[in-house]
Amino acid sequence: MKPTVLLFDIDGTLITSGGAGRRAITRAFELVYGRADACDHFSFSGMTDLAIVRLGLEAIGAAVTASAIEGLLSSYLHELELEVARVEDARYRVHAGMHEAIAAGHAHGCAVGLGTGNVRRGAITKLRRVKLDGRFDFGGFGDDHELRPELIRRGAERGAEKLGRRLDEVRVVVIGDTPKDVDAAKAIGAECVAVATGDHSIEALLAAGATRAFADLTATGALESLLG
Repeated sequence: MKPTVLLFDIDGTLITSGGAGRRAITRAFELVYGRADACDHFSFSGMTDLAIVRLGLEAIGAAVTASAIEGLLSSYLHELELEVARVEDARYRVHAGMHEAIAAGHAHGCAVGLGTGNVRRGAITKLRRVKLDGRFDFGGFGDDHELRPELIRRGAERGAEKLGRRLDEVRVVVIGDTPKDVDAAKAIGAECVAVATGDHSIEALLAAGATRAFADLTATGALESLLG
């Protein structure tokens, strides 16, 4: 098997968090700017935290500066801790097949990491609730770049480093649930194994260019697609 880097998206792919992230960012805008409607006009699906904050600031006519973004994210991360703790267990769960996929990746010597638009601290907060935070020791995160292809590239580079290889010597597989995950994978020449566990169907993910798409990772052939 060619040395492989697996990069897992979080929201809608690894887990469902019961809307904790959106409620936390809404509350942060309310606390910092007195506007709970800043992000009402767009979906967070496949977006990075930096892009969400920028669009929210633009929507309310606030200055989009490094200090404004940092201040909003700081408030968001505090609120996220509270929101994650409030979600009832039935609405905060790991998607089917994910535990097995992570274990299989490690067992086969893959570099198993994250490829997520969440900033690193937010990613850890979300995963800690379901005890997945210790299963990934590298990744590409929302604080690496606002653009998803660039943070996915950074995660792939870190994975290649863990394998002791150059990026062009490894197989990179992005596991995600949105066309934006597919687009990011394609942008860096990676494969994308997509799962219809979020808001997008198998057909929509294949139409976007996913290498393979499954209802979830328990489906026949899903693990084989990850491991090559």
